[in-house]
Amino acid sequence: MTAPETITLALWATNLGKPLNGIDGWIARIDAKMAEAKAAGADLLLMPEYACEQWLSFKPNGLAETQEIAWMAEQAVDAIEHLKPLAETHDLALLAGTVAWKDETVTIGPPYRNRAFLFLPDGRVVHQDKLALTPHEQDPDSWDLKPGEDIRIVEWKGMKVAPLVCLDVEMPALAVKLAPHEIDLLLVPSMTSMLSGYARVFGCAKARAIELMTSIAVCGVIGSAPGSTQNPTNVSGCAVYTPCEAELGFTGIHAELPAVGTDDGDGPFLIARDVPIGAIRKLRSGAAEVWPGAWPGDHVTVSQAG
Repeated sequence: MTAPETITLALWATNLGKPLNGIDGWIARIDAKMAEAKAAGADLLLMPEYACEQWLSFKPNGLAETQEIAWMAEQAVDAIEHLKPLAETHDLALLAGTVAWKDETVTIGPPYRNRAFLFLPDGRVVHQDKLALTPHEQDPDSWDLKPGEDIRIVEWKGMKVAPLVCLDVEMPALAVKLAPHEIDLLLVPSMTSMLSGYARVFGCAKARAIELMTSIAVCGVIGSAPGSTQNPTNVSGCAVYTPCEAELGFTGIHAELPAVGTDDGDGPFLIARDVPIGAIRKLRSGAAEVWPGAWPGDHVTVSQAG
């Protein structure tokens, strides 16, 4: 299949502060937001990292911090089953943020992953585990998770698409591994408690768009989930970045909504129209101003001068 010249993306910086009465309420919110995205002409809806923390608004009384990941992982099994048909129903791809997930293949250490699920209208479901965990995600006294080991690239609509979860996009080493694969779209669900974290993730996402000569969509949660013990604040926004090329408008910013910490509604919702997939492919094939291609730097050494 030939990749489209452009694609329209919907990004939802989900407001965790709105309480839920159960998983059904969470699914209903996503269903409604997918309908809104589809009506606006979107091909894909991106949700943030740990959108599942909103579930803590209906957690059992007395649930300890060390039990939250296991409890959310139990809810995730049902949640994922309910999400599966929505992509086909709306004819809209969905990256439903990340959820806590129990990985039955893990035999050593904590069995839980921070896992993103990408649902495609043709029925495929692709998952991506967070590779670079924060200290908070490796704390035996609270949320103790296991990092992933691979990056999963999926072919969709003739494009190569890959998710990277939050801190992963800050790792240049991952960009070096991805560069030879000529990715068309990177999807970055994020959670950042302060403006500094937002600046790191979004700044690095823009850098990766330049390094990889690709488009990157990134959004994070805002607010704080009722019942949260870990994240009293969340600050984020939505953005789609492209390479900084004259043909693409010079700045590398295709569309964005600024960072906020609170919202009276469901959270900021961005429709990024006509992301120039085809034009970026042409630039990547040799038409860029100065881009040297996938550049591993194998010939470079580091030495002490003087």
